[in-house]
Amino acid sequence: MKPLKKEDITQEVFDLYDDYAHNRVSRRLFMDKLSTYAVGGLTVASMLSFISPDYVKKIQIKPNDPKLKSEHIHYNSPKGGGTIRGLLSRPANAKGKLPGIIVVHENRGLNPHIEDVGRRAGLAGFISLAPDALTPLGGYPGNDDEGRELQSNRNRDEMLEDFIAAFEHLTSHPECSGKVGVVGFCFGGWISNMMAVKVPNLGASVPFYGGQPTEDIDKINAPLMLHFGELDTRVNKGWPAYEEALKKHGKEYKAYIYPKANHGFHNDTTPRYDQEAAELAWGRTIDFFRKKLR
Repeated sequence: MKPLKKEDITQEVFDLYDDYAHNRVSRRLFMDKLSTYAVGGLTVASMLSFISPDYVKKIQIKPNDPKLKSEHIHYNSPKGGGTIRGLLSRPANAKGKLPGIIVVHENRGLNPHIEDVGRRAGLAGFISLAPDALTPLGGYPGNDDEGRELQSNRNRDEMLEDFIAAFEHLTSHPECSGKVGVVGFCFGGWISNMMAVKVPNLGASVPFYGGQPTEDIDKINAPLMLHFGELDTRVNKGWPAYEEALKKHGKEYKAYIYPKANHGFHNDTTPRYDQEAAELAWGRTIDFFRKKLR
C-alpha cells in the first residue's frame, strides 16, 4: 500500500482527532468512529499511525545543536505547582542581555515538539523558557495520550500561575533584558491570552488558536498577535466577541486567519500541519517579538 498523504484523509477525520486530542471523546469512541472511515483501502491502523505525532523524524532543532545553549532548569511557582521544570534556550554566542519568550505547550505537557519550538525561539535570538505544567505530576510522561490524562488532573488556573511564575523568573534572569513575551499553542494559546490579562508588564503575547478571555479585557497592556486556522470552528467561534472587546477598549492587536488550515496547523509532527501557514505565522511571530521586545 502506498504511504498515506494528507489529501487521503477527510476533514471529518481531522475533526474527530481534534475532539479526541481535546478530551471531548474517549479513546474507545474515537477508535469506533475512526473505523467508519476505514474504506477504500484505508485501515484504522494506517490512519491512526498517520495522524499521530512523529517526534523522531520531525524535530527541526536537535537538543545538542552547537548554535544553542539549552538546558533544563527549575524555578519556583508558589501560587501554582511549586517547583516547575522547564527548558531554557538561548544562542550559544549571545553577547549582552536578550529579550525573553515564554513558550507554552498544548494540553499534554512539555513534549518534544514544544521543546523544539523553544529551541527555535532561542535560535532566533531570544532567551526562551518552555515550562512543563506536568512537573508536579512527574512531568511529561513520554506520550501524548498519558500527557493529556495527566494535564486534565491539574487545575488550569494553577497552571496559569506556573506560567506567570515563569515570566517572573525569566524577567529577572541575568541573561534577560527584562522584556519578555509569551507564545502558546492551543491550551498555551489560552494561557497566552490570559497572561495578557493578568500580567501588566508583559511585553507581547502571541496566542496560536487559543481560547479567549471573557472578562477583564480592559486590563490588557501587551500588544497581541493572534493566529487562527480557518477550519478551526471550535476556537474561532469565540473570536468575534473577543475582537469586539479589544476594539472597545482600544487594545493593540493583529489577527490572522490562515485559509484551509486546521487547529494545530503549526505543529509539524502531525498531518494537521500546514507548512505555508506555519512558516508564515512563525515568521510573523518572530518579527513581532523583535519589534515589541527590543
